[in-house]
Amino acid sequence: MVDFDKIWVEKYRPATLDDIILDERILKQVKEFKEEIPNLLFVGNPGTGKTTLARIIVNDVLGCNYLYINASDESGIDTIRHNITNFAQTKSFDGKVKVVILDEADGLTTQAQAALRNTMETYAKYCRFILTANYKHKIIPAVQSRCQSLDIKPVVELAVKRCYNILKNENIKVPEEQKKSSSSLSSVTSPIYEKRLTSSKKTSLIQSCVLLASLVIMNCLKRFTKK
Repeated sequence: MVDFDKIWVEKYRPATLDDIILDERILKQVKEFKEEIPNLLFVGNPGTGKTTLARIIVNDVLGCNYLYINASDESGIDTIRHNITNFAQTKSFDGKVKVVILDEADGLTTQAQAALRNTMETYAKYCRFILTANYKHKIIPAVQSRCQSLDIKPVVELAVKRCYNILKNENIKVPEEQKKSSSSLSSVTSPIYEKRLTSSKKTSLIQSCVLLASLVIMNCLKRFTKK
């Protein structure tokens, strides 16, 4: 049986707003959410924390009842008509707003998205929706207009520092030359600065991330071969 607590992506998955790595502007917006949220659309590349942020909002911020659906697995209109509608049409026992997390919503068919738009309007009194998408243009305008859209981009400096901390916690040594090659990260504090980076600095950042990933892979291989 697999012990998921030992899988790093689960072991170090952020559970609160204090843990997650976000741009300060986005983090400030999310912290303003209390007992109520608008419909949200999180857009960004895979692995940037869209789904994790959605789960933090429902578990840590709102503490509400929620339904999670991965639209890449359930992309048809029946998902909207049955699963989501059955959940959204009733009021929560504790009086709090209910939330539907629709992961990879850009995988929904156009027909399903049209039905989603109607569902969002019909049950707005009791239910909110958090959609995640890799490609915003694949979400129909009628759904986009009913959501507050947030572009989720990782802060490179903080992400690399988090990687170093994980390696340290797992007793994996980082070569000194690798630490020196990451020194340029100190000039990057927010995704808005990415456009100002020179080509050489971008290359250095990529190399740092690749080498960190290599250390993780090599460590996993060593552990596997020992068994």
